[in-house]
Amino acid sequence: MSLLRSARFPAIILLIAAALGLLVANSAWGPAVDHAMHTYLGIPGVFELSLSHWIKDGLLAVFFFVVAVELQYELTSGQLNTGRKALQPAIAAAGGVLVPIAVYAVMAWGSDATAGWPIPTATDIAFALGVLAVFGRGLPPALRVFLLALAILDDIVGIVFIAVLFTTGVNFAALGGAAVAIVAFGVLSRQLDTRARVPIAVVLVLLAIATWVLVYLSGVHATIAGVALGLAMAQRPALRARHELEPWVNGIVLPVFAFSAALVPVPSVPLSQLSPAFWGVLVALPVGKVVGISLFGWVSLRVGRRGSAPPLAFADLLAAGALGGIGFTVSLLLSELAFSDAAALRDQATLGVLAGSVISLLLAAGLVSWRAWHYRRQAATASVTA
Repeated sequence: MSLLRSARFPAIILLIAAALGLLVANSAWGPAVDHAMHTYLGIPGVFELSLSHWIKDGLLAVFFFVVAVELQYELTSGQLNTGRKALQPAIAAAGGVLVPIAVYAVMAWGSDATAGWPIPTATDIAFALGVLAVFGRGLPPALRVFLLALAILDDIVGIVFIAVLFTTGVNFAALGGAAVAIVAFGVLSRQLDTRARVPIAVVLVLLAIATWVLVYLSGVHATIAGVALGLAMAQRPALRARHELEPWVNGIVLPVFAFSAALVPVPSVPLSQLSPAFWGVLVALPVGKVVGISLFGWVSLRVGRRGSAPPLAFADLLAAGALGGIGFTVSLLLSELAFSDAAALRDQATLGVLAGSVISLLLAAGLVSWRAWHYRRQAATASVTA
């Protein structure tokens, strides 16, 4: 279990799962696996979803619960608990959202792929921290804190996009029922430290399932249920729940989603005939993120420090920007949602996410290694002269 709580190993599993999905989709097993993903499971005539929907709507809700718990902690007790702390990464995160959107919009302008503009806005925090863990020995703690805050704010943007852009035909009765269940969940979670902990935990699980079903029936994307429950839960039990769920999320939930999302046949067409859905994401992730985060980050460090020397060099911000370009999990989900009615565009956008994220990963590995080497050499020089 300790391996699945580390920063490195889950990122490797995620990459292997995505590569395996791409390999299977383009093998002789592809049609059979695709058919299996569209098999409906559940209670016939009452509540049925395809296996694909169970993964992206059900399993991912657990992932978003874990993300929301971390977000709640950072907003109340961590790196984002004051406006001053949040200002710098918030400005950088804005650049990391706006510039990729602009890059994608320019490349997709006038085509049928314009709906994909939210796709390159997300940062995969598991991958980004994994690259830092592998290549970042010797980096200053300020860079990791900056990246963590940046990725969390990116997650907020992704959650807002999912909730606002991909909600249609809202069933307000179901949504109201979900709200009642969430309030009850939050109130009851504050009683978990009493002697009745076990029965309360059972009721909380039932309320969580009821919330997920009601959110799904309301027309809001079901993963938002995980977000709402994670934010509503009392902090101490929420952090315990996150600790218990983390290995399962890293070892099962995210790899299964990465495998299913990467089940995309590579189009047998020349590069010149690929859609802007592919090219826009491919360019916006590595280029848009690096430009947006580094430039806006450079401005934010001067705004936030009121003229004093910034704690991160511009080269550090370039490394953070490259890390931000590893979109992966949330970007894959956004590509599924943005082109839910256009399978060909969805597949090309997914390939763009995978290719753009790999380019960003390689670029980040190089920049992070360079900066880590710089700081190790600087520390060695300082120890010699001391």
